[in-house]
Amino acid sequence: MSPLDRKLLRDLWAAKGQVAAIAAVIAVGVMVLVMFTGLVLSLDETRRAYYERHGLADVVAPLERAPRAVLDDLAELPGVARAEGRSRGAARIDLPGRALPVQAVALSLPQDTPAALNGLRLAEGGRPAPGRNDEVLVLESFARANGLGPGDRLSATMNGTRRSFVIAGLAQSPEFLYTTPPGELAPDDARFGVIWMPHKAVAALYDMEGAFNEAILSLQRGARAPPVLDAVDRLLEPYGGQGAYPLAEQTSNRFVSEEIRGLEMMSRAVPPAFLAIAAFLLYIVVWRMVQAEREEIGLLKAFGYTDAEVAGHYAKFVLAIALAGALLGALAGLALGRATVSLYIQYFKFPFLVFRLDPAAVVLGGTVSVAAAAAGGLVVLRQVFRLQPAEAMRPPAPPDYSRAGRIGAGLAARLDQPTRMVLRRLTRQPLRMGGAVAGIAVGMGLCAAMITIHAGFERTVRLGFEVVNRSDVTVTFTHPLSEAALYRIARMEGVRAVEPQRHVPVAFRHGLETHRGAISGLVERPELFRALDEEERAVPLRADGLVLGDALADILGAAPGDVIEAELREGARPVLRLPVAAVAASAIGTPAYLELSALNRALGEGFRASDALLTVDAAQSDALVQALAEMPFVAGASSKAEARAALQELMDSGMGTMRFINMALAFIVAFGVVYNAARIAYAERARDLASLSVMGFSRGEVTFVLLGELVVVTLLALPIGSAVGYGLTLVIAAAFSNELYQVQALFSAASHGYAALVVLAALLVSGLLVRRDIARADILAVLKTRE
Repeated sequence: MSPLDRKLLRDLWAAKGQVAAIAAVIAVGVMVLVMFTGLVLSLDETRRAYYERHGLADVVAPLERAPRAVLDDLAELPGVARAEGRSRGAARIDLPGRALPVQAVALSLPQDTPAALNGLRLAEGGRPAPGRNDEVLVLESFARANGLGPGDRLSATMNGTRRSFVIAGLAQSPEFLYTTPPGELAPDDARFGVIWMPHKAVAALYDMEGAFNEAILSLQRGARAPPVLDAVDRLLEPYGGQGAYPLAEQTSNRFVSEEIRGLEMMSRAVPPAFLAIAAFLLYIVVWRMVQAEREEIGLLKAFGYTDAEVAGHYAKFVLAIALAGALLGALAGLALGRATVSLYIQYFKFPFLVFRLDPAAVVLGGTVSVAAAAAGGLVVLRQVFRLQPAEAMRPPAPPDYSRAGRIGAGLAARLDQPTRMVLRRLTRQPLRMGGAVAGIAVGMGLCAAMITIHAGFERTVRLGFEVVNRSDVTVTFTHPLSEAALYRIARMEGVRAVEPQRHVPVAFRHGLETHRGAISGLVERPELFRALDEEERAVPLRADGLVLGDALADILGAAPGDVIEAELREGARPVLRLPVAAVAASAIGTPAYLELSALNRALGEGFRASDALLTVDAAQSDALVQALAEMPFVAGASSKAEARAALQELMDSGMGTMRFINMALAFIVAFGVVYNAARIAYAERARDLASLSVMGFSRGEVTFVLLGELVVVTLLALPIGSAVGYGLTLVIAAAFSNELYQVQALFSAASHGYAALVVLAALLVSGLLVRRDIARADILAVLKTRE
């Protein structure tokens, strides 16, 4: 080993605390990049393989009823590779020991051959035997959540008929990676089921003999979806077509795509912040080393070492830290990615999901971390090249403070000597102090952003289930009903209030933007479910205008006064042109509201409601739920408490889990920055502090001279860090938000206060560690140092 390499090892060991802190910051940046990129790769490739293996349809076209001969016409449309038809109907499953009936969907299986599109994967058991119309397949996640298995019996009400079935097997489907009860957006395996039955059985129950009410199509390679969708809609319009939609808008696939999008945004937004901080810290550390080792540099050059060899020695110091951080980050990213994948297996119902390390991400993380480290040390290494042996072996010229800021005479007279020393250093080296302020500010900003995001998640739940929705139970009808059904429910024991709603599927258009969603018809002055503004005040509904949720308004690029085109996908399918009356704050989903009577008039109908919101007497809720379950026109009932628990679980898993990880990482950065600032300040002033001790200053005064500077820098960084945190909150909130829920990027004084406490705690710990070094320092050895 060469002398320079032995010196390198000694230097790394001597600065092991700072080396570890900087390597940790680099490791965090690389870890986030490797983990998020690996998760994106794993989810995306698993989804693609699963879709291809089981032939997930590219287009789905729901309709009222069409003869099977129409499938031949669909198959002949330009761009269509294959067309299949199936029957679909709503079902209600009654489970022993469960008060609320479980909502489900019944789907037909082809009679003779397995489906080429939307194929199933058997997880357990087998398919229904030929001729056994009482045997069914059940969605595996639903069966597992309710303790069901092959051979068990299942009771269900379908189209008003109560039937008993035998579970032949449990199945998985790429169509149901993400399952939600109707009318809800959070998945709950126990409260929503899928039943696959032989075609003859479904046809008999839903009057679909020789017919179908849902077409599924695959497209030819290179075919564009929009022209095919238009052609399918024109062909199915006489049969009550409700609007074909592509795979991108299929509910399950859409939420998988949103999750991948959020992970991609996080992989791009977070690592640069960590690596920029590491570059700044390396610049300070290497600059300090070069200044402290001027004489050694001169001696090395005098003994024949070239400029490149000497500069390479310090470059190796930088690269060793960068490579150690990159390697540690890659290993941590792999371990954390594998641990996180298990959450996604529960979140999305893939049959398998293995974390795949993206080699490109590892190479990119290592390259970027080395580049960032090199950028931090490059400016300093130029000084090594310029330093001549004769000049280097002389003490450096005293710095010129003639143009530096000065303390006013009046102020100086009122301050003691240690305080004046602290202020002089701050005013004489403003760039250095500014860099330290910026580093600490970024660390605090990360903390503030992640704590605010956590508060934003909690606000989303509170707003959706306490302020907007003030009901206890939501009852869903099999079809839109008249007021008579509501009167019947209102007279039931335990019902305190009833409020009708109607949800109609709709295609929104505004300019070039489109969105497939629904219009919710609410009574003129709703009490149990309200549209609210940013101040949580009720937004009045109008018969001549839409109230859009802010998430939907952003998607459509619409503002109050703009005219929205809404094609209703029920009844005569009228196309409405409605102005945007107001934009409401939407914490959950992408809602659009219209006054109920106006919605019914647009459909050419009298009073109709598809749902009813209830407030109930808790003492009589069990009996009430049982009575509701026995009503033939009730498709299902959901408890707000269960829906809230499902959404909370969703927010605490998958991408929601990342906010806890990021909070921990933000603390690491804040501590790393503050600790390095303290260590560098001590290294630069060790001789001055020793001199003060010899001159009679107490240990407390010596510590104050060192740490007072750091305290001032930290206090200056707090307001800047708060501003940085707000900016990061906007970016991270956009990454976490999707059509399922929106995380509000609000300024939270409490969150920023907690972040400030984190930074002050890091300051306290760093100060104690440095104070320990001061107490252990050999004063005579320090004073003998020629610096």
